[in-house]
Amino acid sequence: MRLSEPEDEAEQAAWAGRKRIVDVGGLELAYVEIAGSEPPLLLVHGFTDTSRSFSLLAPHLSGRRLIMPDLRGHGASQAGEGNGVADFADDIAGLIRHLRLNRPIVVGHSLGGMISIALAAQYPELVGGMVILASTLKPDFGSDHPLIDGVAALRDPISPSDPFYDWWHACGPGVPRAFLAGLAKDASAIPVARWRAILDEVCRTDLTTLARAVQVPTVIIAGGCDPLFGEAHQQAMTRALPGPRLVWAQGCGHNPHWEDPAFVAKAIAGRVPVG
Repeated sequence: MRLSEPEDEAEQAAWAGRKRIVDVGGLELAYVEIAGSEPPLLLVHGFTDTSRSFSLLAPHLSGRRLIMPDLRGHGASQAGEGNGVADFADDIAGLIRHLRLNRPIVVGHSLGGMISIALAAQYPELVGGMVILASTLKPDFGSDHPLIDGVAALRDPISPSDPFYDWWHACGPGVPRAFLAGLAKDASAIPVARWRAILDEVCRTDLTTLARAVQVPTVIIAGGCDPLFGEAHQQAMTRALPGPRLVWAQGCGHNPHWEDPAFVAKAIAGRVPVG
């Protein structure tokens, strides 16, 4: 299902034009929808990404209805005033209600996984299941962590060719260059102050108690070489969530859905039939 380089470039160039805008609680949120069978998969991206993050995974989920929003302050969505995990979760709850989704399976990557856990704990009536991808309950970034240092060094306007992206978007050699360029362009449109405000909120977050309130079936997909959230983070989620199935994407880093989308789609299909 690998596209040629020109096809990759055309797909990525067209991504922004596929977005729809809806008003959710006075905030304009953008999302991409792909028609398919129910229940829908609601895919929630990570910090500084956009719905584009799932553009490589979507073809492997053929046949399933997909809803892929841009989080507030990312992509084509308005920023709003709050930057916390709870704010993002409230937005996603509002989107589910606005689109009248019937208990979607929520797939969350990194920050999106944290948002998914908060969503399932606080709005149990809205969520039918979860897939948590390369995420955590409680980040433990020290003051000298590469993410903390890298974001502190950024200056407006951020260049899409900033060397920081070599680390931030690090992945295997098979990931299309046009895709990574699109991600860097999307991320560079976010003001540095917002990068820092969201990161500060993430660093203060501890979802351990909320996770124990989650009642829906959960699959955890972890990158075997994830430099952000390694085995200790995955085991903490396994202990706190209600009997999740832990799947390791061996050889993948923090972005398994970019590096091995076929594997990730198969793991998601283990939670809900796809195609």
